[in-house]
Amino acid sequence: MSFNSLGLSKPILKAISDQGYTTPSPIQLQAIPVILEGKDILAGAQTGTGKTAGFTLPMLELLTKKSVRKQKFQVRALVLTPTRELAAQVEQNIENYSRYLPFTSTVVFGGVGINPQISRLKKGVDILVATPGRLLDLVGQKCLDLSRVEFFVLDEADRMLDMGFIHDIKKILAIVPKDKQSLLFSATFSNKIKELADGFLNEPALIEVAKRNTSAQTISQVIYFVDSGRKKEMLSYLIQKENWHQVLVFTRTKHGANKLTKQLELDGIKAAAIHGNKSQGARTKALADFKDNNIRVLVATDIAARGIDIDQLPHVVNFELPNVPEDYVHRIGRTGRAGNDGEAVSLVCVDELEFLKDIEKLIKKDIPKVEIEGFKVDPTIKAKPISNRGQARRGGGNRGRGNSNRGRGGGNRSSNNSNRSRNTQTK
Repeated sequence: MSFNSLGLSKPILKAISDQGYTTPSPIQLQAIPVILEGKDILAGAQTGTGKTAGFTLPMLELLTKKSVRKQKFQVRALVLTPTRELAAQVEQNIENYSRYLPFTSTVVFGGVGINPQISRLKKGVDILVATPGRLLDLVGQKCLDLSRVEFFVLDEADRMLDMGFIHDIKKILAIVPKDKQSLLFSATFSNKIKELADGFLNEPALIEVAKRNTSAQTISQVIYFVDSGRKKEMLSYLIQKENWHQVLVFTRTKHGANKLTKQLELDGIKAAAIHGNKSQGARTKALADFKDNNIRVLVATDIAARGIDIDQLPHVVNFELPNVPEDYVHRIGRTGRAGNDGEAVSLVCVDELEFLKDIEKLIKKDIPKVEIEGFKVDPTIKAKPISNRGQARRGGGNRGRGNSNRGRGGGNRSSNNSNRSRNTQTK
C-alpha cells in the first residue's frame, strides 16, 4: 500500500515524495486513517518506526480542512516531547512535511534564550513543538495562548513519566481545551501510562505495532562478560578490532560519560559526550559531528540520547546496563530503525547480573552471551551494589523555578529516593 491510498492531499504527498518515502510503515498505516477520522489514539510503537510522520501527516491534513486566522500567541496544534533534541527533530519533520502548505511552526525548549522564542510566538503559529518546562514558562509569562488548541500530541509519553514530567503534563492538560483531538504515543506501556491516557483521551483507538516492551527484530543483541575495571579497554578493543563507525555508547551518569570520552580519545578514537550538563550548543554540535562521521563514538546518558534519530545507526553499546529494564529497550531502539539491521552490544560485569535478569525477563528472551579471549572474567570478584547517585531517574527531582536542573527538555531530574537500586527496588 502507498501513501496515496491513505486520504492525504497532494501537497502532503509531494512533501512525502521529496523525503524519498513511498510506502507507509505499520504505525503510519494504522494511525493515519484513524486520526483522519478525528479519533483520539493511544499508540504503542518502538522507536524508529516512523511514528512522527504517523501523527504529523494526518494532523497537517486536518488543519487544512479549517481556515483559522492566527491570533497573537495562539497555536492550533501542540506537540509535547520530553527532550530538546527530540523537540528539534519533530519540528524539523513538521517543516519538511508542511513545505507546500501555508502553515507556520516553531519549537521551544530550555537551555537557550527565551526572547527569540517569544518574538516568534508573538505572531501566532499553527504548530508548536515544546518541552514541558519551557512551555509552562511561556504560559506563565502570558506569551503563549493554548485556548484554541485543536490537536494535542504527547510524544514519548513513557519517557515523560520517567523524567518526572507528570505534574507539568497535568498542568498543561488543565490549560488546553477539553474538546481537542488528543494523540498519545509511547514506546512502552505501563499502568501509569494507562492512567495518564484515561485522564485525557476520549474513547481512544488502541494502536500497537509491536508486542509491548519487546526489542526490534532487526537488532542483533549480544552480551560480553567483562570485569568492571576492564570495560574501557574492551570497548576500545571492540571498536578498533571490528572497525566500528558511528557507535552510540550509553553510560549511567554524566561523570561516567565524560571519563569514558576522555579515555577513548587517549586510545585514538574520536569521541564526544552529550548529557544534561552540556550546553545546548555543545550537544547540538556533538550530535551533528556524529551524524557527519566527524567522530566515531557518541557517549550519552539516557535522557540526552532520547532525541537521537539516525536512520542507519549501526551500533549501540551499553557500557553499563540501565537499572530500569525498559530503558534497555529504549537504548537499543536507537539502532535497527526503518527496517535496517543494527547491533546492540552490552558490556556486563558481575555487579550487573541482576539488571540483566530483569532485562531478559522484560523482553522475554535470552540474549546471547560471549566471553572474548583476553578478557576472561575473574571469578574471585564479588558483586557490589551499584550506586545510582547522580543518575537522572524516575521523577520527583528538584523542580523550583530557579533551579537549573528543572529539566527544560533534557536537564537532570535526579532524585536519590526515587532511584531504583539493587537494594531498594521501587520500579
